[in-house]
Amino acid sequence: MSHVKLGVMSGNTKAGTMLGVLLDRATIDTNDIDFADLESIFSEWRAYDYTSTREVHDRIADAVIVVSNKVMLDEAALRSAARLRCVCIAATGTNNVDLQAAKQLGIPVSNVRGYATPAVIQHVFALILALTTRLSDYHRAVLDGRWQQARQFCLLDYPIRELQGKTLGIVGYGELGRGVATIAEAFGMNILAAQRPGGAAQADRMPLDALLPQVDILSLHCPLTPATQGLIGERELALMKRDAVLINTARGGIVDEQALAEALRGRRLGGAGVDVLTEEPPIRGNPLLAADIPNLIITPHSAWASRETRQRVVQEVATNIHAFLDGAPRNLVI
Repeated sequence: MSHVKLGVMSGNTKAGTMLGVLLDRATIDTNDIDFADLESIFSEWRAYDYTSTREVHDRIADAVIVVSNKVMLDEAALRSAARLRCVCIAATGTNNVDLQAAKQLGIPVSNVRGYATPAVIQHVFALILALTTRLSDYHRAVLDGRWQQARQFCLLDYPIRELQGKTLGIVGYGELGRGVATIAEAFGMNILAAQRPGGAAQADRMPLDALLPQVDILSLHCPLTPATQGLIGERELALMKRDAVLINTARGGIVDEQALAEALRGRRLGGAGVDVLTEEPPIRGNPLLAADIPNLIITPHSAWASRETRQRVVQEVATNIHAFLDGAPRNLVI
């Protein structure tokens, strides 16, 4: 695919003839994002909608700064870019960049933090409310004509649960987890925070095994690490209440998807809202995509994807680059 050049500014005293490259614009932009601040930094700026593994080498060969959301920059790619001075990840996660190689090569890597908090919190409660009010089930009942044929004014086919007085358990009590807790408190919920897997014990956190039997809703906000891989599996699901709801807007792989599918199918869990899967997109299928799983809502990794959030990503990347060029880099991961 040929690149789309967002603009060329000659005579930029900060950048000189500096080339900036964005490898996967389509993962951020649907023609509704303003790139002016980012574009203005460089004398030449190239943005590609998508970049395959085989295209990375050529596209970053002359780049001074590379911006990537999800395109992999491994050691070979980093070594191939002789002019590369900085890598900017247009996300918080850093698993698409070989950080050890970047460190060895002296290439600073920055990420973007806290940009999606309002959107993710909103999405978490969209899932919670849809599941606890059985929104999809009642909507389907109307479309199927069951309300029209009812003998009374309302349908009571699916149990609706109020959030007030219920207990929300949070795994990952950072910015997102605390933001979710704040909204939950407005609903009158009680909050329990789990001890971070692999982290030091904290007085205000509970061991996960002690927390799980107490919660009505469990919301995951921890990163995917060796300590959190498969964190919620068959054993952990069995510790939860049979009518509890699981929300995962963190990362696929934190939850054992086969175990979750079986727990929902067997009515051993009240419901689940999942925005992330182990493989994205799930081109090889996924246990959770089966049509017979009750009270499950799956969204396509869209919790973060509001226009406002995507604009903040671009602005934060621009701010990171400005800071790097000014000699005061920010959000460095190495």
